[in-house]
Amino acid sequence: MLAAGAACLTAVLGLAAPATAAPHPNPGYMAANTAAQIAALQQIKQTESASDRKVDSRLLVENKLRTDRSAHTALPQVQSGVKVAAGNTVLVDIRATKTSDALVDAVQKAGGQVKNVSQREATVRAEVPLAAVSSLATRDDVKQIQPGSDAMTSASSAPGRNSADTDPVSKQTRDARVEQATKPGMRANLAAAVVSQGDRAHAADTARQQNGVTGVGTKLCALSDGVSSLAASVATGELPPVDVLPGQEGSGDEGTAMLEIMHDVAPGAALGFATAFNGDASFADNIRALRSQEHCDIIVDDVFYFNEAAFQDGPIAQAVNAVIADGALYFSSAGNEGNVGDGTAGHWEGNYVDSGQPIAKFAGGANNFAAATGGTQILEPLSASSAGVPVTLWWNDPLGHAGDDYDLYLLDAGGNVVTFSQNIQNGTQDPYERINTTGGNQRLAVVKFKGDAKYLSLSALRGRFVDSSDGLKAYVTPGETSGHSAAAGAFSVAAAPAADAFPRALEPGDPPNPAGPYPGTFSSATKIERFSSDGPRKIFFNADGTPVAGGSVVRQKPDITAADGVSTSVAGFSPFYGTSAAAPHAAAIAGLVLSGNPGMSNADVRQALTATAVDIGAPGVDNRTGAGVILADRVLAYTGASPQPLAVAQAPSVKGPNGSPFVKPGDTATVTLPVYNGGDGTAASTSVVVDSPTPGVTIAPRSKRYGTIEAGQTVINSFTLTVPATQQLGVPVVINAKVTFAGAHSPTTQTFQIPIGQPSTVVQDFAYTGAPVAIPDNSAVGASVQIPVSGVGRASKITFSIDGTSCSTAAGSTTVGLDHTYVGDLTGTLTSPSGATAVLFQRRGGPGHNFCQVVFDDNAATAFSSVSSTNAPFTGSWKPQSGLGSLLTDAVDGTWTFKVVDGGPVDTGSIRAVSLHLNGFVA
Repeated sequence: MLAAGAACLTAVLGLAAPATAAPHPNPGYMAANTAAQIAALQQIKQTESASDRKVDSRLLVENKLRTDRSAHTALPQVQSGVKVAAGNTVLVDIRATKTSDALVDAVQKAGGQVKNVSQREATVRAEVPLAAVSSLATRDDVKQIQPGSDAMTSASSAPGRNSADTDPVSKQTRDARVEQATKPGMRANLAAAVVSQGDRAHAADTARQQNGVTGVGTKLCALSDGVSSLAASVATGELPPVDVLPGQEGSGDEGTAMLEIMHDVAPGAALGFATAFNGDASFADNIRALRSQEHCDIIVDDVFYFNEAAFQDGPIAQAVNAVIADGALYFSSAGNEGNVGDGTAGHWEGNYVDSGQPIAKFAGGANNFAAATGGTQILEPLSASSAGVPVTLWWNDPLGHAGDDYDLYLLDAGGNVVTFSQNIQNGTQDPYERINTTGGNQRLAVVKFKGDAKYLSLSALRGRFVDSSDGLKAYVTPGETSGHSAAAGAFSVAAAPAADAFPRALEPGDPPNPAGPYPGTFSSATKIERFSSDGPRKIFFNADGTPVAGGSVVRQKPDITAADGVSTSVAGFSPFYGTSAAAPHAAAIAGLVLSGNPGMSNADVRQALTATAVDIGAPGVDNRTGAGVILADRVLAYTGASPQPLAVAQAPSVKGPNGSPFVKPGDTATVTLPVYNGGDGTAASTSVVVDSPTPGVTIAPRSKRYGTIEAGQTVINSFTLTVPATQQLGVPVVINAKVTFAGAHSPTTQTFQIPIGQPSTVVQDFAYTGAPVAIPDNSAVGASVQIPVSGVGRASKITFSIDGTSCSTAAGSTTVGLDHTYVGDLTGTLTSPSGATAVLFQRRGGPGHNFCQVVFDDNAATAFSSVSSTNAPFTGSWKPQSGLGSLLTDAVDGTWTFKVVDGGPVDTGSIRAVSLHLNGFVA
């Protein structure tokens, strides 16, 4: 349906080659060639079909440039900015009325590879043929098709890692480092642990010593690009084991570096991780999952998606709001996009003012950036260093209901349109346009295609607006920070150097960057990083799209400041600069606060952090540093933090009559129950109450005193368990152990299951008998096979095998159980009919090929997490990542699912032969 629009390009322009006029004699006004080229692009927009209007303009024009020579003739300077892969495919986000199997099937039939499906956000992320985009848009359940949402982290590299780019370090290089670090015997040769200088600069080291708190009792979780070298950091003692959402490991190591910072500051806290780099919908889902599945108390991220709304809480911010409402604390990087105070910003926001220069025959015209000063200028000039940076335009219409239509154009110094974003907004779209700059010294123009004058936000992310050599003035305003970091309840964290100054000028001619106080601590003399983003953030709409009371509100952002420029053991992140490093320092200090003050409310934590922060900017709370830089010793003293005990019942050992290892119906057994104090303080007056909800079960005595348990110690007592003769064979007895002690974490309750019956030695085997199933490359959707089980009832033991008739490392081997050319890309899970899931293997094995005759067994001597590529093809018995015994709490009859997710690029394989092995009970 775009043929008419493309055909009229040359007619509108009246030329066969681009105009190369000299700079306009009156800088700031639109040159004739500029107006003509924008008019030509608007003509395309005007002639789009109803289904074309569902498709991002950059995708439409990229397809037109590839299929219609007249488009190239008319606008040979124009680039869509869409990344097209070698097979003419593009990564897209398909926004739907709802996600369904039918939609996923349609994407696959069109030649697409599904990367992620979000039911909550109704989004399918897929790599699809560019030529198939328009046909997919004709579906009634498709609302919009957009280039895959991309993001960047807030490490202060240039311009920061973009999720659309491949990992700058190959997976082979990262895995080689991991294998070297995890070799047997390497631990004895390790140097002392690397500790962040922020630990000292924030006075966290002395605060832990003085207050006796380490983070015990809290769980800190991060979202970033990935944790590719996590195993190396664990093996070298830089990190404890980390709970990673299965299939959400990501790629890259900024997440690993963030986890190391948190562990340095709050070494007693538990840790978790999920990637934020698989699209905006996946990011939002993972925020919620870290709270609901991993039970994280504090969540921190360093990622900003370019399509996060400026004037309303979008899906990611709404996920942040949800976990905060559920009791979690949330910290996020303020960003490294610069600030007005340091002259490093590339942001302007204000009311649209018509410049009086209409574009062709369409209503509206170019925005006048100089209106506030009484001048006229329709171009915003960018610096010579602002090449390859994302530029976003937002206006104050609600998400999904933009009825006013604005467009964004990038021009070169000669006035030629280089790239553009001109999506249709007719009441069902977002008020958003996005481009990437293609070089330095370019200019931006904002054009109102139709509708009312709105409040605009224009940001060149990691770029800078500067006066041009031909007379254009830069118009810059504060308010760079936006998106979920600006959520009302989130902590938006600015950065200040802990030690050495950032080592290079942000742009040529910039003044020196500030240095930090290390080995001293932060003080009122501390200076913020010159790249740290400023606030505040103006908000026009509630999350549901209704106007806020009073028409708008201003959120004070950033909230606080913390350390960057610190050391970690992670390659490429020593030193680690940017608000990416600052946010985990702040999150970990909050972990110390909760550790020493269990149950403290979010409001009280916020009040404590802001009230004790050291003012380092303009007097009082300001839009660059917030309340100031936080110090752990001050905030812990303010809250009265004290070392807390954490006494928890451990898994009991059970002996039947006469020391039998089995307990049968009608037996009286001895239950030996240990209680471990894993807290920072002494657990005084400890007692345990043991009871059972299982009918007919008695426990004597009901309670016992455990006395005083010092930190790090275990005390053991025994109880008598009587099982009724009517207890069904194989149905476990459930016992609850409630531990009470003097401390804020008291009481703690653990639930255990006591197997009833003698395990049978007879193994029943159930195999997958279908055709091989291809594992989609680099897709969170993964591949699954189902194994039906019947006639077992309750099981006493389970093992899982990846089979095969003949083992080799041959690529694509048909005789192995699972062939794959890079086992280190894979995460495998087993899910029971009741929905319980165990992780079998998780991103270990590096470039090794193939699983063959592998048995995953809880009783195996060696964990699969210890393998290296030299073990390939992977055979023998291995302990799974998480226990298979957790899958036996219910009857095992039904359908079991084995799923494999490939989390890395390029390599492929298939599931071929797998089996489930179950033991029942002796009758």
